[in-house]
Amino acid sequence: MVRWRSGTVRSVRGGWRGACELDVETPDGPLRALAYPHLVGTPEPGDRVLLNVGALVMGLGTGGYALVVALPDRLPADPPADGATRDSGHLVKARYTPLQAILLGVDEEASPHRDVMAAATSLDGMPVVTADLHSALPAILAGIHADRPEATVAYVMTDGGALPAWFSRTLDDLRGHLAGTVTTGQSFGGDLEASTVHTGLLAARHVLGADVAIVAQGPGNLGTGTTWGFSGVALGEAINAIAVLGGRPIGSLRISDADGRDRHRGISHHSLTAYGKVALARADLVVPRGLDPRLAAEVEGALAPLGARHSLVSVASEGLDAALRASPVGLSTMGRKLDQDHSYFLAAAAAGRHAATLLP
Repeated sequence: MVRWRSGTVRSVRGGWRGACELDVETPDGPLRALAYPHLVGTPEPGDRVLLNVGALVMGLGTGGYALVVALPDRLPADPPADGATRDSGHLVKARYTPLQAILLGVDEEASPHRDVMAAATSLDGMPVVTADLHSALPAILAGIHADRPEATVAYVMTDGGALPAWFSRTLDDLRGHLAGTVTTGQSFGGDLEASTVHTGLLAARHVLGADVAIVAQGPGNLGTGTTWGFSGVALGEAINAIAVLGGRPIGSLRISDADGRDRHRGISHHSLTAYGKVALARADLVVPRGLDPRLAAEVEGALAPLGARHSLVSVASEGLDAALRASPVGLSTMGRKLDQDHSYFLAAAAAGRHAATLLP
């Protein structure tokens, strides 16, 4: 349930596109808080704020902020009643929660993209890379651009992690490197809003003009440590959607020899479940060459049962380390940087490189 606090903004630390960090004084002491101005308005020192402190109290890594629910004494104005703006649509996300957002869907009648989306039926063979974690996004992008720097890449964000795209500093830092972000399902705050992964993929192709798309959840992975209890299971459904729409599904494998949890060492059970049990369509599952021999043998053994269901693709890794180090975004997964979990990022970059080879 919600853990509530009330406090006063002492200072605005700064922020990034769609979000700002605050120092808030509460009866329990000072807290670090995060506000989304598009939802609650822009906080200023002296404002009274209502906070949800659940993630902070639980000590969650990615969600460890007190979140501003409202500025009760200075509410933002209603959005304009007319005009095709992001706030003038009828698409409701985070539905029936106190902060449900009403947005303009890319395929709504009022959307400037309505005609394009109404006519869109296929991805035209576009390569689409799927990944379990948001942290794979910049690594996949680095792999694509290592060989095809001119390729136009779009990000299709699912709702398994953070719902607001504004939570992601990665997306803010990738401005100019991505054609745009399409937020799908219950997620919101992208350059375009779509109700499903299917329409999100079509928007990436036909509105953003993507040569390649990347599908992954927002920051923050939900998992219970059980076979089916993790948000990344939706990867398998994304593979199915890509195939139904005439795209080329490519699976980025979650490979690691640095994760302290047995279920995520070698190939994570997240990848094995999503690709091995949920995905009904055939995909290219990419393994980078150049892994540590022990890890490579472990990966090969774990993937063997998936060989009849998918195409196992070995990809050269020469040049990918340099591409990863040149990323405009600092690479980090579960608190581990590039050199601390090199295999994880290398596997993601290899999936991106494979996607690049499929471009005309």
